[in-house]
Amino acid sequence: MHDDIPLTTGRAARVLTERIRPAIHSARIPLEIAATRLPGEPVPPAEGLALEFEPFASGSPWGPAWSTTWFRVRGRVPAEWAGRRVEALVDLGFDPNMPGFQCEGLVYLPDGEPVKSLNPRNQWVRIADRAVGGEEVEFFIEAAANPVLLDYHPFLPTQEGDIQTSSPRPLYTVRHMDLAVFEPEVHELSLDLEVLVELQAELPETSPRRMRILQALDDALDRLDLQRIAETAADARAALAGVLASPAEASAHRISAVGHAHIDSAWLWPVRETIRKVARTSTTMTELLGEDPDFRFGMSSAQQYAWLKEHRPEVWAKVKEAVADGRFLPLGGMWVESDTVMPTGEAIARQFLYGQRFFEEEFGIRSRGVWLPDSFGYSPALPQLMRRAGFEWFFTQKISWNQVNKFPHHTFAWEGIDGSRMFTHFPPMDTYNSQLSGMEVAKASRQFRESRVASGSIAPVGWGDGGGGTTREMTGKAARLADLEGSARVAWEHPDAFFERAMAELPQPPVWVGELYLELHRATLTSQHKTKQGNRLTEHLLVEAELWWATAARRTGADYPYDELDALWKQVLLQQFHDILPGTSIAWVHREAAEHYARVAAAAEALIDRAQEILAGEGDQPIAFNAAPFTRDGVSGLGAAAVVPPAGAVEVVEQDGGVVLANDLVRVTISAGGLITSAIDLASGRESIAAGQPANLLQLHQDFPNMWDAWDVDRFYRNRVTDLTGLDALTVEERGGVAHVSIVRSFSQSTVSQELVLRPGSRAIEISQVTDWHEVEKFLKVSFPLAIQAEHTAAETQFGYAKRVTHTNTSWEAAKFETSMHRFVHIAEDGFGAALVTDSTYGYDVTRDADPETGIVTTVRLSLLRAPRFPDPETDQGLQSHRYGFVIGADIEQATAAGIALNTAVRERAGSPVAPLVRATAGIVVSGVKLAADRSGDLIVRVYEPYGRRVTGDMTVEGAREVREASLIEDAADVVEHEGGRIPVELRPFEVRTYRVR
Repeated sequence: MHDDIPLTTGRAARVLTERIRPAIHSARIPLEIAATRLPGEPVPPAEGLALEFEPFASGSPWGPAWSTTWFRVRGRVPAEWAGRRVEALVDLGFDPNMPGFQCEGLVYLPDGEPVKSLNPRNQWVRIADRAVGGEEVEFFIEAAANPVLLDYHPFLPTQEGDIQTSSPRPLYTVRHMDLAVFEPEVHELSLDLEVLVELQAELPETSPRRMRILQALDDALDRLDLQRIAETAADARAALAGVLASPAEASAHRISAVGHAHIDSAWLWPVRETIRKVARTSTTMTELLGEDPDFRFGMSSAQQYAWLKEHRPEVWAKVKEAVADGRFLPLGGMWVESDTVMPTGEAIARQFLYGQRFFEEEFGIRSRGVWLPDSFGYSPALPQLMRRAGFEWFFTQKISWNQVNKFPHHTFAWEGIDGSRMFTHFPPMDTYNSQLSGMEVAKASRQFRESRVASGSIAPVGWGDGGGGTTREMTGKAARLADLEGSARVAWEHPDAFFERAMAELPQPPVWVGELYLELHRATLTSQHKTKQGNRLTEHLLVEAELWWATAARRTGADYPYDELDALWKQVLLQQFHDILPGTSIAWVHREAAEHYARVAAAAEALIDRAQEILAGEGDQPIAFNAAPFTRDGVSGLGAAAVVPPAGAVEVVEQDGGVVLANDLVRVTISAGGLITSAIDLASGRESIAAGQPANLLQLHQDFPNMWDAWDVDRFYRNRVTDLTGLDALTVEERGGVAHVSIVRSFSQSTVSQELVLRPGSRAIEISQVTDWHEVEKFLKVSFPLAIQAEHTAAETQFGYAKRVTHTNTSWEAAKFETSMHRFVHIAEDGFGAALVTDSTYGYDVTRDADPETGIVTTVRLSLLRAPRFPDPETDQGLQSHRYGFVIGADIEQATAAGIALNTAVRERAGSPVAPLVRATAGIVVSGVKLAADRSGDLIVRVYEPYGRRVTGDMTVEGAREVREASLIEDAADVVEHEGGRIPVELRPFEVRTYRVR
């Protein structure tokens, strides 16, 4: 009879941990070690192999933070090991609980061939499948001493996150480097036991299947001699063979496993270390593909493949061969796994364009789906953009992290703002780092919400975030779970095959409409302001550079700077990775991001200047280039002409220690305390500001979230707020018909300087702000309480806007207490509205309160700065600049135009006027004009409908001979009939169309 259940499982767990796993390697002998530490940055492998080495003893420390040590390891296989599998066992000082977040190594043979990586869950190196005995052993290890920053206390501030501030002390101690005999039967026994122990724990307590597994475990352990494990392992396995051979039920859930490593392109390590992580993981995965013919490994991000090609050609060759064999799977079709909430529509288009072009040029394939397991929420514009880029499916799992509401589907159709739908899957396993544990496999079966009509789900299998990927233990478990009673069926499979089957099973899937909002990580819209500011600026500069160079190429035959623009775009796209742009990486990453943005901005400005110089010619007339898609100051959109200043002037009247500013459209009152107390639309006489509640009020909150410092802001932050009303100085000046009000405030350890500007003919009070920020764990917002009974806000997203209600009727709505915007957020009731526009802010919040005299007050606040201490303890410290504006009496068209204007410069120079190359009728907005990426000389023009209404009009393209519709990634489709370059355009609400013009 079997023992009591706890005794059986306790016995099995202890024997497995303390006896069987240590016996997987039997005889061991130490290897001879020599080492050398690099004085600076990593070097190419050929240089590392040629270094001078000095003797090194096991038990010795090595590796200050971010340093590289090369080890040379030598030995000889004992003659008595002939015929046995021999492996090297290397422990660089690993913590087995932190794979991907500490020291790692890549093993090379003396000829420079990469063999496999070393990490806490992969400490072995194959020496010989069948040793002859006496053979010499020599290999080299490129060891990276990456510091443990997450550890078991992931929120403690540390200076180890930048090589400029990290400690010089060694972080690791080599425990051993040995030659050992690998015992395959013991290894297999360990996996048999692990699978069965985990499986029985998920079965009903008294089920016959569980009882039989427990009996088999007892029988196996009774046969095992703990002092002769290798000799008795086969007999123990025989006792388990029956329960392992029992097939799964016909209705068992199907798990489509894909090997996975999810290597963050930067996070708790810099980009230069990611390049090595990709090389390490890719080497190991190609080695594992050779070990297991059923295994499939998927890796996203064209950028990571490009790094291999450039920096590790010896690894690239292995990957390219495995891709050709159909077993190393390029996934996702994007340059990186980017954030999708903050990038512009044009930037998302480039993510797809550069990603798919790389995969097609290098491998002859395109990704059929978008693979984004870990981004922090997903824009409601994304379904259309994926569709128009040619994708068929979308995969993520991050929404399973929601704090409050459980997402109701796992396989569904996701509908975007324009009505496009994308077939989407979330793995019910709720992880992108599956170990194929019994708990995970059972959870997938138990949680799958479409089980009535669909048969399975996806499991990304492997150590991720910091890389490492799938292990031989995981592939061994997958083999046992392929057809096992009581378990889901597991099979390695390309995601395309899973999605084909799922689409057939769910021809009418459930539908989710609107954004996939992550109820967590809301502060990623604000953290690391300079990173966000650099992103916004460079996105707009590159689109502008493309416009003027496309115009110059068509008008003058100038050589379009393809290579320069491609390189600049790829740098910006890399910075949009979902731990860089959201502001959640270490100080080193964001320091470099600021440097990259500065270089890209300077290069883009130089490109713009060169193109405009060509276009302006030799004339001496003062002209201005207007890259916005509408007329400003008399200058046609997308062209250049003489500026026609708006008529009228700004009246400035000092009043009660403050000032009243007025033009022909609006009147704004600024109090003696420097706050906006009134903003009136003169045509209607409507007041925008709630009575007794001043606007442009800076507010400071305590900001210490429950968990992830740089990532999160929790609702309770609102419970403690300080209104920053102290005033150091207020001055008023009128310059050239423009009113300027300067305000200086000091608070705590910081200072804010603002300049408020009202121009003739403008509805916007513009605010330029410089903050010398020295706060800790604080959140800075600016508040605008509006006398507007708004039922929703309209916040710009890619090619349109997202509507969000202002109330909290349900838990889903209440959870959205911090949300995203691009260039504007519009607040309106029937017949009257206002907008806030920004040049670098992405986060905002809205509250709805009742006033007994004025009715509902809708308060909108822009999120300006934070001061979290992990992972970068200096986040946002120092000088920070913002530009934002309050647009009085604005409808959605005016809000859209004001947002574009704030982010698009008017550039003045001497020359001759430049007519626009492209013109569009009202309601059709041109978002991009460029030459085709394939260098055919074709012109690419992208237009969209921004206001949420149907529009019929036309677009005129100078010199057009042939016009075709095109995909978002510039593939030509149907011919569009036109007359003299006048192209008819019909757009649904928020629809995007791309045209290819010859």
